Amino acid sequence: MNRIKSFEINHNLLVPGFYISRVDGDVITYDLRTRKPNAGDYMSNAAIHSLEHMFATLIRNSEMSDSVVYFGPMGCQTGFYLLVREDRSPKEVFEMTKQVLRQTIDHEGPVFGASAIECGHYENLSLEEAKTEAKRYLDVLNAQTNMEFTYQE
Repeated sequence: MNRIKSFEINHNLLVPGFYISRVDGDVITYDLRTRKPNAGDYMSNAAIHSLEHMFATLIRNSEMSDSVVYFGPMGCQTGFYLLVREDRSPKEVFEMTKQVLRQTIDHEGPVFGASAIECGHYENLSLEEAKTEAKRYLDVLNAQTNMEFTYQE
């Protein structure tokens, strides 16, 4: 059986950052790594869920909405995957990611989709946790110097 691409990356060497994980045809998968894997520091379910609602809504309402294929969490609780068509450059996606994080930090009001009609576990949402995660990851991205967005080995 073939191993999936993400299992071929040495997770013990990964640090938080923004990476190109893979390219499939015209879709680029970005690894939005918010935490160092296997280090005992993981996002809570409420933080993941809340930031997922905020980020997915904001990026799908941005100028690159037609290029976004998917945004969702990693089961390991150390980041998210963002899939975008190749009509947007990695630098554009990186900058949009920072913009969406800033919008999340500045958001007033409820988490998007925070009702039983819109979400299957709507009680598990916290705007404060989404803002905390967004701030933490934005600090990582603001310090990132790897503009090739490649995994470091």
